[in-house]
Amino acid sequence: MDYSYIIRPATTADHEQIAEIWHSSASLPTVGPDAMPTLEELRRRLAMEFEAGWDVTVAALAGDVVGFMAIKPREAVLDQLFIRPGSLGAGLGRALPRHVMQAMPCGFTLYTRSANARARRFYERAGLSVLREGLHPRNRDPVTYCAWTPAATG
Repeated sequence: MDYSYIIRPATTADHEQIAEIWHSSASLPTVGPDAMPTLEELRRRLAMEFEAGWDVTVAALAGDVVGFMAIKPREAVLDQLFIRPGSLGAGLGRALPRHVMQAMPCGFTLYTRSANARARRFYERAGLSVLREGLHPRNRDPVTYCAWTPAATG
């Protein structure tokens, strides 16, 4: 199947689709917190994060946003990376991490829920290394901290 998606900077017009992807993806079992924020709460957080300096890139397929990543370059952090549940398998699993690596070529860190085995495998296949286990800074769920450094992939 031909997946002709483009990766581009997010625009204000993308905010609603980003919020919907974030909510639908994080609502999947083991992905988001047990007490999942409502879509409206995520919309408000999205507005605050954009204002605070999130650098957001989207993946669009046939004009629709199907995935996004939010980075904090000053902190060298990949803050969010989600793909619309119905768009898994479109090749974005390879393209978005490559884009993050280009955007932060000196390396970056992230954390994901420890129970989210699919995300952990995804990040390890993309060349990230597990650093340690810990607790989520807000909800205290177990999380796994990972990092990518240029030397790690060669």
